[in-house]
Amino acid sequence: MLKGHQSWIFENKPAIVAEASVVGPFEGQGPLANDFDVIHGDIRLGQDSWEKSERTLLEEAAKLAIDKGGLTKEEINFFVGGDLMNQIISTSFAARTLSIPYIGVFGACSTSMESLAIAANFVNSRSAKYAVASACSHNASVEKQFRYPTEYGSQKPPTAQFTVTGAGAALVAQHGKGPFITSATIGRVVDMGITDPFNMGAAMAPAAVDTIQAHFRDLRIEPGHYDLIVTGDLSKIGYEIAKDLLHKHRIPMEQTTYKDCGMMIYDYEKQEVQAGASGCACSAVVTYGHLMKKLRSKELNRILVVATGALLSPLSYQQGESIPCIAHAVSIENGGDSE
Repeated sequence: MLKGHQSWIFENKPAIVAEASVVGPFEGQGPLANDFDVIHGDIRLGQDSWEKSERTLLEEAAKLAIDKGGLTKEEINFFVGGDLMNQIISTSFAARTLSIPYIGVFGACSTSMESLAIAANFVNSRSAKYAVASACSHNASVEKQFRYPTEYGSQKPPTAQFTVTGAGAALVAQHGKGPFITSATIGRVVDMGITDPFNMGAAMAPAAVDTIQAHFRDLRIEPGHYDLIVTGDLSKIGYEIAKDLLHKHRIPMEQTTYKDCGMMIYDYEKQEVQAGASGCACSAVVTYGHLMKKLRSKELNRILVVATGALLSPLSYQQGESIPCIAHAVSIENGGDSE
C-alpha cells in the first residue's frame, strides 16, 4: 500500500458513502451556500459559549453523515477528527456525545484530510468496516484562543484570514458506489521562518507545494491526472505564493485547474474576510459540501484536496517561535462499485 516515500495507494477503494457539511450564518451568505446541508442562523447555535457551539456543529455534521449513510452510530468502528482548540476539546467532547471509538488528530487546518487519510487507511486495510472522518472550527472560539476575542474589535491587516464557522464529516466504508478515496500523501513539517500569525497563507504555502511535489513524485503522475487540485486555506496571499513556487519547481499546473478553498467559500466583494478563509472547517465544508456534489453529479471525476495547516499555538507564538506548517493530500475519484 505504501507508494514511494510518503504516499498510500488504497487498492480496496474505500468509498465515501455519505458526507455532511454544517456551517454558520456568515458562510451561508457566500457563493457555496446551496452546497451545504445545514446553515445555522445563529452563530451561537443556542449554546452559552463559543466552544460549546463548535462542538455542537461537529456533533450535528457527524450524526447527519451517519444518518445519510443509512447507519446508526453503533455500527461505526472509529470516529477520527480534530479541531484548533487546546487539546482538541471540540472533537473530544463531540466524541463523548457520539460514544463511538475515537481517535483524535491534530493537523491544524490540515486536519480534514489528515482524518480522511487515516479513516481511509483503516477501511482499506480492513481494520474497520465504517469510519467517520471529520474536522470543525468556529470563528469566535478560534479568534479568542489564537488572536483577540471578537468583542475586542481589533483591526486586522490585509494578510489576515477569517476562520470558517462550520463542521464537515465523511462516512467511509468498505463497500459503496463512491466516490472513492484512491490515495493519500502525508506531508512533512515545513518551516520557512515566518513568525506573523496574521499571515498564515504565506507560512503554509511552502508546505502545500512540498506535499504536491511529493504526491506527483511518489505516484509518478502529473497535475493533468486530476480535473481539479485544491489547496486548503492559503487564500489570496498564500495561493499566489504557491503558484509561484509550483512554477519555480517546474510543476505543470496548467494541465489542470488549481483553486483554493479559502478563496471559494466567501464573496470577497460583499464579505469582509481580508485575505480569505481559514480554519479546520474551511477545506472540510468545501470538500464535503461543494466538491462532493460536483463529484456525485459527475461534473468532476478526479480531484486532489491538499489541506494545509499552521502548527503554532499561543504559547509557541509568545515564546517567539516561527510557524511550522504541514499539508496532507487526498485524492477522491469516481468509478465503479467497490468490491
